[in-house]
Amino acid sequence: MATFHPGDLLDGYRIESLVARSGMASIYRAVNPETGRVVALKIPHTEVEADPVFFDRFRREQEIGAKLDHPAVMKVFPNSHREQIYMAMEWVPGRLLRQILREEGKLPAERAVRIALAISDALEYIHNHGVVHRDLKPENIMVSDDDSIKLIDFGIAGQEGARRLTFAKLSQLMGTPDYISPEQVKGKRGDARSDVYALGVMLYEMLTGKVPFEGPNAFAIMNERLLNNPVPPREIDPAISSELQEIIYRALERDPKNRYGSARELAWDLQHQDQVGVSDRPELSEWRRRRSPWHRRVLFYAMLAAIPVVIFGLLLYVARHT
Repeated sequence: MATFHPGDLLDGYRIESLVARSGMASIYRAVNPETGRVVALKIPHTEVEADPVFFDRFRREQEIGAKLDHPAVMKVFPNSHREQIYMAMEWVPGRLLRQILREEGKLPAERAVRIALAISDALEYIHNHGVVHRDLKPENIMVSDDDSIKLIDFGIAGQEGARRLTFAKLSQLMGTPDYISPEQVKGKRGDARSDVYALGVMLYEMLTGKVPFEGPNAFAIMNERLLNNPVPPREIDPAISSELQEIIYRALERDPKNRYGSARELAWDLQHQDQVGVSDRPELSEWRRRRSPWHRRVLFYAMLAAIPVVIFGLLLYVARHT
């Protein structure tokens, strides 16, 4: 793993400090002495450079970040002359939304709506430029002191014409199932409505301090999302308005055809909550009724029971043909 120390130089950037380190890359605060521009340098670990999956993610993030230009989207600065693989990004002060939620638990409705509107604006921009984020979660939202945001990490984002991202690859890259849309769980590509779903999950979490679907492992959470309804937000906090709860349900529709068609539609309702009609949804009364994929469990145990039979059959076949 290549390690840099304060004062080291990389293509003219002077390293100031190590900011964060993950399994994929290290992020350093650095400055260009000639221009005074402060940047974040994302440098992949040496072993990652040899991994085609993670290297493809890194390259995709760089390509998408370089073509987007919006106040709520982190900029990536192009540099064709490099000594090694890295990404120079806009330095963004503030805290990750994840850190805010961890420290504060839940947010006042006014602030949650303000942040959701800022995210909606960023989503509308990237969707209009043919990009779907597909990894929207609090870890990828930087929030400044005035609650303006920066959308970061386009590592698994999809562009128009890109190949389909299967769930197997998605789960390998994302690491958390809490914000994945039902259609992504089923292995579909996902579109702008998938990002809207993830924003609905974050709005639920900002208002209640909880994610709508929980479980002991990733697959249990997936099953919950596909089969059951979340606890209504107003059951957790009655101070949440019926209109705001309705907006969350519209964003979390299991079938994307019934969901908000765009981030702009979601933002309009957030800005005009007094005009949001509240539906008498079955989810409000049926959420206690839990279904489980019993047929999958039966199949799983049947397969376990069949393993000794298959092994015995193979041994018998080998014995007869030797």
